[in-house]
Amino acid sequence: MNKLISKITAVITLSFIFLFGLLTFLGSKKEYSVDENRHLEGLHEISAEEMYDGSTSRQLEKYMADHFWGRSRWMIAKAAMQTELSESIVNGVYVSSERLLTADPGYTEAGNVSSDADIINSFSKEYDGMVYFAAVPTSAGIYGDIIPSHYVRKTESQRITELYDMFGNDIRRIDTYNILKMLKDSYIYYRNDTKWTVYGAYCVYKTVIQKLGFQPTSYDKFNIEHVTNEFRGNLYNRTLSKRPPADIMDIFYYPDGAGIVSCSCILEDGSVAEGSIYDRDMLKTGDMYSMYLGKPVPVMKIRTSAQNDMKLLVVRDSFADCFIPFLTQHYSEITVISPLEMEGDISDYINVGEYGQTLFLFGIDSLGGEADPVSKFGELYFS
Repeated sequence: MNKLISKITAVITLSFIFLFGLLTFLGSKKEYSVDENRHLEGLHEISAEEMYDGSTSRQLEKYMADHFWGRSRWMIAKAAMQTELSESIVNGVYVSSERLLTADPGYTEAGNVSSDADIINSFSKEYDGMVYFAAVPTSAGIYGDIIPSHYVRKTESQRITELYDMFGNDIRRIDTYNILKMLKDSYIYYRNDTKWTVYGAYCVYKTVIQKLGFQPTSYDKFNIEHVTNEFRGNLYNRTLSKRPPADIMDIFYYPDGAGIVSCSCILEDGSVAEGSIYDRDMLKTGDMYSMYLGKPVPVMKIRTSAQNDMKLLVVRDSFADCFIPFLTQHYSEITVISPLEMEGDISDYINVGEYGQTLFLFGIDSLGGEADPVSKFGELYFS
């Protein structure tokens, strides 16, 4: 009887393996996963050297994992089970019915921000204008008290303070953390992404623009358009968990204010293309957040109808994307640079000396790690 059961079990197991292998082999292959917002592994020509060193088998393993039949549905089921069976942690993300939050105990220890402080201090000494720095907490930095304590080694508030304490007196530090912490009960962060909402960006803009020497545009002067209520961001991409509701993305319009005269981009190959501060086509993709400013480019130059000759340089990561449009009411020209998209020297793209003010605006999670935009800025500027 036991032998019969073993044989039946073996037949069923082999049948499942054969069936899923066949479905995977015959099924359509996608190059891009909308749910995960990433390109899937593709097949390339196999060489004898790769077969010998084992890289072929590793590449095939990644390919099969990315194209396994019903992959998204299996991942959603896995995330649901993992949430129920563990402390609601899936791929380093805390999952609750209210929101998703980064809960990777290693990310706040990812790197030392002292090298970033050295770069900003050195830049400030060489730069003739005024330097402003805004380090922005992620959603985990504001709502992290709901995450199990052993998943948080150093708070984002501590990291921001540590960075600011190393800046010289000539650098204008902007306290974003306390502004956002006081407003935590408002819709200032997305439920499915690490970044702030447009309203969260507006709340910080009011302080930033006063530091820069202007009066902020009052909230009641804006018309607000809800462009989608189906946004699921980078934390959803890691978990595929739909426990929190999808998010709303907004555009703030000031109909009586300055308008956009032109918006041009310098691309990776040095060519110039027309840009836009809102690219609605991105709402049809898995990267909806790139509706703000469009896909990342090395340089974007925005000219407005503001009646002054003020020029601002913004060095940024993705946190600045929905923030930039608020600045257009105050400057006739804004140049936005993305260090991680640039190669060579900054002087190949712009003359930094043309700008009387430079604003650095980054999420604190992007500093001190491998893909550190401040570190890359230092390479570009001081090379």
